[in-house]
Amino acid sequence: MKRRTFIQSFGLSGFLSHTVWAQDKYPAKPITWICPYAAGGNADSRSRQVGKVMGALLGQPIVIDNKAGAGGNIGTEAIARGKPDGYTIGMGNFAPLAVNHALFKKLNFDPFSDLVPILLIEKGPLILMVRNDSPYKSVKDLVAAAKAAPGKLSYASGGIGGTHHLSGALFEHAAGIDMIHAPYKSGSAGATDLMSGQVDMMFEQMYSAMPAIKGGRLRALAITSKQRSPLVPDVPTMAEQGYPAVEVLNWQGIVGPKGLPPDLVRQLNAVGNKALQDADLRDKILSQGNEVGGGTPEQFAALIKAEATRWGKVVKDARIEPE
Repeated sequence: MKRRTFIQSFGLSGFLSHTVWAQDKYPAKPITWICPYAAGGNADSRSRQVGKVMGALLGQPIVIDNKAGAGGNIGTEAIARGKPDGYTIGMGNFAPLAVNHALFKKLNFDPFSDLVPILLIEKGPLILMVRNDSPYKSVKDLVAAAKAAPGKLSYASGGIGGTHHLSGALFEHAAGIDMIHAPYKSGSAGATDLMSGQVDMMFEQMYSAMPAIKGGRLRALAITSKQRSPLVPDVPTMAEQGYPAVEVLNWQGIVGPKGLPPDLVRQLNAVGNKALQDADLRDKILSQGNEVGGGTPEQFAALIKAEATRWGKVVKDARIEPE
């Protein structure tokens, strides 16, 4: 990045202006990466994994700063309020970038004008699960039971407005059924009650669902991607079972504050794309059933815009409100 310095000299003969160009090396110090979620979760883990590889490529450490709360809004606002000099970036997630504008009556940041998309890191489907001894063997069974007893079947989620919840709401709308939403403080808490029979079903992230599915405690009925997953090749897609509209991909990527210079956006995008070619990092993403991201800032921006339009409508139609 070039910085222009103006040196002005005044003399008897008049005014003389010189322009001196200084070439700054970026980055010249550690970069702060804000994660809008608590330490130990998937967003935090991925932030640290990607940050480590990118930091090595950039020659400066990337320090993770967790600012959790309010459905990701607190940390995302902190990214938006950061100085646009390339030393404050962060994790941009599905909920704060594409859902919360419709869910919350007021946000202290505008996800479409206060943040600059840099790079998509990953996106991955959810799995519709029931407990292993459930009488429901297919999506068809669930729909038939829900239609026979409206308002009786329940589905768990990790909280209002998250991908678990929105997947369930989208399923209700697509199938023309009425179910009870049971929000929990986390996806794992919801899955625990699913296994104990407190709720009937749940759409869960693959990385969280796989241990219970492989251990025979939960049964997978469908996956929310267009294609089947190589991790569970016998599990059909929602589209295969008659519900193509129930396509849900949870995603996250790198964003920066408004005003981040285009040359830094391009540099960070290039380094991020290179980081995603790291074999160990790719394996971590793929092993969780996710698709490795990449691409241009413009492509990430287009994804955010499309997802915000789609999920804003789902929130409105389902009349979802925050707790």
